[in-house]
Amino acid sequence: MFTFEIPEPPYDRYSNRQLAAVPLAVLAVALLIIGLTWVVTGSPAMLGIEFTGGSELTIETESDRVEIEEAFGAELDSIQQVVGEDNQFILRFDSTDIDSLRETANTELTPVGGADDVVEGERVVSPAFADEQQQLAILAIAIAFIGMSLLAFVLFRTFIPSIAIVVSAFSDIMIPLAAMNILDIPLTFGTVAALLMLIGYSVDSDILLNNHILRRSGGFYESTYRAMETGVTMTVTSMAAMFAMFVVATIFGIEILSAIGLILFIGLAADLMNTYLLNLSMLRWYKFRGVSR
Repeated sequence: MFTFEIPEPPYDRYSNRQLAAVPLAVLAVALLIIGLTWVVTGSPAMLGIEFTGGSELTIETESDRVEIEEAFGAELDSIQQVVGEDNQFILRFDSTDIDSLRETANTELTPVGGADDVVEGERVVSPAFADEQQQLAILAIAIAFIGMSLLAFVLFRTFIPSIAIVVSAFSDIMIPLAAMNILDIPLTFGTVAALLMLIGYSVDSDILLNNHILRRSGGFYESTYRAMETGVTMTVTSMAAMFAMFVVATIFGIEILSAIGLILFIGLAADLMNTYLLNLSMLRWYKFRGVSR
């Protein structure tokens, strides 16, 4: 029978600064990527049609990318081939004149197998509605993060353990957000939901660690290892599930589930690092009042 054993890390060999150095360096790189994206695009991540407004056409055509780009010219904002389908593409436009775009697609592009039309699906989002949804998404993330922070302070009522949870959760959000910019994954309703889920995952693992160290009997490293037996198993299991969802969704061309699975996998990996390096270093500093052990 398969058993998952957690090795006991040699934390006593490293100072608090050494433990915190790697997660803080990764966070700094993530913030740099987000900052550069903000300067270039005006937002911390590439926004999907839900938050920018515009039109989207799903087409099936024998025409190639070059012919599609020539047919629409400057109107075409982006083109993405559906995974596993040679003739299906998703086209995004800033324009909301869907009738004109549909007509251009059907008249300028070649249908597959003698079909009448190349357009398989269409979607339009007005700029005003997109702006409203963008504000609601930002509000949802802010409320979730503030609520998580208040919960941490209510539970532990001490600054350092509480701020450790907040910093770890902040990093758990920033790292996958930066990865989205690198991987060209847009911010949509689905990916916002994934980021909200990461806040919950982060709080869960951090509170588990803090509770074992601060409220249960046993030495610091003994309590840490007990927390890891539960927390690491839980997180790695979730990572395996998210990676499986990413692979299956990619194979079947389900773009939104593929993006959610990948974001959660990256975020959970970041959570392992932040919880058992960054959070733990702050807790050890607090426990021993600045003594590096």
